[in-house]
Amino acid sequence: MGRHDTARWRCHWKLEKFHGDDLGPGAVPFEVIEREGNALMYGGVSALWHRLTGGSAVTAFDATNARIGVGDGTAVADPLQIDLQGTNKVRKGMDAGYPQHTDSTGAAANTVTFRATFSTSEANFAWAEWGIFNGASGGRMLNRKVEALGTKTSAASWVFTVQLSLV
Repeated sequence: MGRHDTARWRCHWKLEKFHGDDLGPGAVPFEVIEREGNALMYGGVSALWHRLTGGSAVTAFDATNARIGVGDGTAVADPLQIDLQGTNKVRKGMDAGYPQHTDSTGAAANTVTFRATFSTSEANFAWAEWGIFNGASGGRMLNRKVEALGTKTSAASWVFTVQLSLV
């Protein structure tokens, strides 16, 4: 009987673009981009294994340290990369209550969700890459995706949500 590995990394992400800074109840984005996929970075995977095995030398991807970084780099994702590749790049901390993970033995326990809001005064340049980090600078990059997402200006706020899961 052959061996069957059932788990695989899945990344589902969504970028919601809003006019101005009005993100209150009832605010409707003028554009939504929703996709699957990204590339895991060796340093990020190592950080996960390190924390899983009880290590504390690598910073956790928690509410205090997790960041979604965006940049204008277009270099192909390579698992050896340790930062975004563009000239313009911004790492933004988590929105209140993120990252989210429900600890249990049920199906909902296989995901973690990160979300950051980039206000009208932040990251105003062409977005061509993104990643998840465990620090405002340096640290580890967990994953990276290269894709043209548009040019953010001071007339808009963009909300970036990334859901990672093992399925």
